[in-house]
Amino acid sequence: MTERPMTIAALRESGYRPRSVKEELRANLITALAEKRALFPGIVGYETTVTPMIENAILSGQDIIFLGERGQAKTRIARQLTSLLDAAIPAIAGCEINDEPFAPICASCRYRVANDGDAVDLVWITPDQRYSEKLATPDISIADLIGEVDPIRVAEGRYLSDEMTIHYGLVPRTHRGIFALNELPDLAERVQVGLLNVMEERDVQIRGYKVRLALDLFVVASANPEDYTNRGRIITPLKDRFGSQIRTHYPRDIATEVGIVEQERSAYPDEGRTTLVPGYMKEILAEVSQLARRSPEISQRSGVSVRVTITNYENLVSNALKRALRNGETTVVPRVSDLAAVVASTAGKIELESVGDLSEEKVIDRLVQRAILNVFNRTFSLVEFDSLLAAFQRGATMHVSATLPSQEYVKQALQIPGMKGAVGKIGATGNPAAIAAAVEFILEGLHLNRKLNKERGESRSTFRA
Repeated sequence: MTERPMTIAALRESGYRPRSVKEELRANLITALAEKRALFPGIVGYETTVTPMIENAILSGQDIIFLGERGQAKTRIARQLTSLLDAAIPAIAGCEINDEPFAPICASCRYRVANDGDAVDLVWITPDQRYSEKLATPDISIADLIGEVDPIRVAEGRYLSDEMTIHYGLVPRTHRGIFALNELPDLAERVQVGLLNVMEERDVQIRGYKVRLALDLFVVASANPEDYTNRGRIITPLKDRFGSQIRTHYPRDIATEVGIVEQERSAYPDEGRTTLVPGYMKEILAEVSQLARRSPEISQRSGVSVRVTITNYENLVSNALKRALRNGETTVVPRVSDLAAVVASTAGKIELESVGDLSEEKVIDRLVQRAILNVFNRTFSLVEFDSLLAAFQRGATMHVSATLPSQEYVKQALQIPGMKGAVGKIGATGNPAAIAAAVEFILEGLHLNRKLNKERGESRSTFRA
């Protein structure tokens, strides 16, 4: 690897040519597209919707505002834009705002270049150092974003009129980089006004000083549609300065939602134990969230984040793990009876549309039952269970419980004609824990289709004709 130039003179001799951050992003995107590289690894479900709009905005050199409900990867996408920055760029050593060596904009660097010329030292800054992110809150001031007079520097003997007394805010400190502002509508309107010059003229003005910093920035903002129209608002001139408004969305199908969950869930190595989550259980969890996003009982203004599905998955597995530990089993397989554990991970993430007799627990229970029914009916046809239902009509019963050992299910299932074949259809053979989960899924599906009665007890439930 060639040694990097460490002075302005050496940089000049190397043939380095500076380019703006938007030119840099655009050129690197063109290379990535030509090489057919994935732009946003880990972002699932946006390949044909959001990603093409981001590509268009970058190729057009436009700043971006992401508009979408919570949990739609807006911040993650903004952070991944740094992958389109160069591996390293030169900046004047010791500069607070990463000044470009050939065209410094701050007073300190201009003074150093005027006195030391090409002998000024350089540093090389990485993409992570060129990204700044701020969560907008009502208490943020112009000083936080743009800058303010530093009283300590004044106390050191400098005059108030001296530009060197300025303490730069976060925006100038992101010069030659990407600045992300989350939840933009929460920013006070008078502070939004302070961003107008940054967005259009690409400069900042501080406390009436005759100083204009010609900043080089790529600006990304995010907003929730509810806040965008109700709690706060983006002033029209600022909204007009964003080149592209990109609407994000939740997963539009079960497979995408399951893919996100498998990628994002917490996983821990449990020595001596194997965790298997059947495909139908994953589908049920994803179906719960999909149904919640269409439910009139749940506020759609707040949205139902994918985090609901992720945390439900984690709680489901944890409940199954407790049973395996208590029963001395080495295979952990979640069952339908474990779905009671998702109430705690769902209740805090949804908002009911109206206050009444309906509690969060009842709403969640209804969603879970509908999800089980939908997934069951996609998996089976009721005519497949004629022999099994006939056995129940002849007096067969079956007990289920979240604490019952898996081997008990195997003993009961083998005694009921038709159960073995039904369980085998969803791949639950040989493994007692997988068989137990499949048996519960089948029984619950038949109950929800009004083919079996379910008597709920304190510690177990009984299915009968």
